[in-house]
Amino acid sequence: MVFSIKTVLLNLLMKNDMASKAIKFLESHEGEAPSRFVEESTWRKENASWLRWSRQLAVTLIGYMQDNGLKRADLASKLGVSPQYVSKLLSGTENLSFKSIANIEDKLGISCLVMVIHGVETHP
Repeated sequence: MVFSIKTVLLNLLMKNDMASKAIKFLESHEGEAPSRFVEESTWRKENASWLRWSRQLAVTLIGYMQDNGLKRADLASKLGVSPQYVSKLLSGTENLSFKSIANIEDKLGISCLVMVIHGVETHP
């Protein structure tokens, strides 16, 4: 395929114009507060080990809610906690004690965390 210089230049100008419009749009919608991306990324790296467990718990609870047709308020009622606390649990970023996890499992009659011992899945 052969392009004329004129076509290539027009294409570049259009792309530059589009990029310029995109940059202007982003600048006009930029927030007042500075980005916390670096701090949040560092926090996620530093806490990666327990965050994996928290996300697994969140996914288990979401599956339980879907299987049982429950809303957050319904799950909160079953657990004896506020809907706001359920939102924290479902965020996958709540640092829970083993006692808290066991309490959730007991109240719902489910296993939230799966342990792998010598390649075999077990449920506590």
